[in-house]
Amino acid sequence: MAVASTESATHGGAASDPDGRYQWTALANTTAAVFMAALDGSIVLIALPAIFRGIGLDPLAPGNIGFLLWMIMGYRLVQAVLVVPLGRLGDMFGRVRIYNAGFVVFTVASLLLSFDPLHGGAAAAWLIGWRVLQAVGGSMLTANSAAILTDAFPPDRRGFALGVNQIAGLAGMFIGLIAGGVLVLWDWRAVFWVNVPVGIFGTIWAYRNLRDITARGGPRPRVDWLGNISFTVGVSALLIAITEGIHPYGRHAMGWTNPQVIGLFALGAAMLATFVVVERRIREPMFDLGLFGNRTFTAANLAGFAARLAQGGLQFMLIIWLQGVWLPLHGYDYAETPLWAGIYLLPLTIGFLLAGPVSGAMSDRIGSRGPAVGGMLVFAASFLGLMVLPVDFPYWAFAVLIAANGIGMGAFSSPNSSAIMGSVPAARRGVASGMRSTFQNTGTALSIGVFFSLLIAGLSAALPQTLTAGLQQHGVPPHVAADVGSMPPVTSLFAAILGVDPIGTLLAPSGVLATLPADRQQALTGGEFFPQMIAGPFHHGLTVVFAVSAALGLLAAAASWLRSPGARTAEVSVRTRDTARAGIGTDDSSPDRSATSDHARDRGPAADR
Repeated sequence: MAVASTESATHGGAASDPDGRYQWTALANTTAAVFMAALDGSIVLIALPAIFRGIGLDPLAPGNIGFLLWMIMGYRLVQAVLVVPLGRLGDMFGRVRIYNAGFVVFTVASLLLSFDPLHGGAAAAWLIGWRVLQAVGGSMLTANSAAILTDAFPPDRRGFALGVNQIAGLAGMFIGLIAGGVLVLWDWRAVFWVNVPVGIFGTIWAYRNLRDITARGGPRPRVDWLGNISFTVGVSALLIAITEGIHPYGRHAMGWTNPQVIGLFALGAAMLATFVVVERRIREPMFDLGLFGNRTFTAANLAGFAARLAQGGLQFMLIIWLQGVWLPLHGYDYAETPLWAGIYLLPLTIGFLLAGPVSGAMSDRIGSRGPAVGGMLVFAASFLGLMVLPVDFPYWAFAVLIAANGIGMGAFSSPNSSAIMGSVPAARRGVASGMRSTFQNTGTALSIGVFFSLLIAGLSAALPQTLTAGLQQHGVPPHVAADVGSMPPVTSLFAAILGVDPIGTLLAPSGVLATLPADRQQALTGGEFFPQMIAGPFHHGLTVVFAVSAALGLLAAAASWLRSPGARTAEVSVRTRDTARAGIGTDDSSPDRSATSDHARDRGPAADR
């Protein structure tokens, strides 16, 4: 009978996993992989000071800021670019096959990262190159993990499974902050060693136990080479332009007027326009634009993009706030601030961990729209609270607000992913998972670029005059004070991220600091001078950033609300489900009808609400 055979092809998990054991194997393995890939995206951030000391490179020297930027942004850029092509390859050649290969690539790259035989700039280039390969492996894992879970779990348990998986990824981003701070106390290479045993075990486990359970009938699809090339070049050019736009250019605080940046934006726009034309005409496209005809798929991806655009740069803003202002004002030495920043951000991680699985399980029962909308409203409200928080805040208030931010994002993420993955036919789950990840990773990369730009713009307006005047009051010669004040604000921000004394770093080239009396040296390099200089301009920039994030959170809530397919679709789902339970077949000569019923069945009524 048509319905029964379609169900078997669409959701092979029920037929091939009668005791449900494979579901939990798939969930455990993919959750470990996604956590590992996300952990490595942030663990390096806290470990950067130790890494650069270990390779003998000053990242704040004018010619070396590019190395620092690419150590931070390169991993995310690669993930944003490759997840769609790799998801499509999973649909074509087997999701588990591509996923398992990702474990191997990620593990090998982690091992090579820890054996850096070079020194200085060459050593930094070695690390950036192997980080790119590591990101390729991470992309192979994340592009196919959601599709593997969607294949393995029935619709009434899918939200819980995707919730556990995605929250593990989000939690990995923040747990990496603490793990990096702890591991570098032993050796900077340990932040890469930690992946090797996990990667080896995960690779063996995946190859022994995971399998493709969704049938792929018919001839193997062709590779869309033109679509892959135009998409990869277009997105890469845009994200490289954004990364370089943060970099100072000439006498400008940022590089948005750099001809190279402008040229990259133009190239990216042209290649993406070419990509859209190609995908609309080719018979077997890489990026299935037809999926955007599904309102749930389109609205849920818009909501996911807006949420990541609001949240992606938050990590950096909070780290700069803690390390550059709050922790020094409360007596913490600059060298200790990276680790303590990770510890003080734990409420955000805890909020993610608590809300994600609960929200996923709830969405399986009551539908995904309510938890997603509610999560984004809480998320937006937390940014409004952060806007009115003073720079030198009481920690309990900060902890409550970032916990609410984590709860809101956690409550939103798994229902939104479940809605996306449940809205597409089984044969398109790999590319749908890749498209979902692309929107999210691109949102994160854009968020970092946009937030840094807004913050630097705010600092550029007031910090040079404030810093110059403050330095002169403490005995720094006017010409030296003016030179330091005219330095790009990004240098001060990165100094705070790296956990080094910003004023000592800025004054080091002139040698003036050593000529000042001891009391003035202590005043300049202590925990109050730089935070007091930066507090006003920094808080103004933060207010703008948080206002934008709150607006994006509300946009995501609105998109989540609007993605309900309506009563007729829900009725079709229920009717198709009841027909299948009764064992009634459909007309095999009506392929359109069969496909529609299969699509509705696979989504399940819960995903429609």
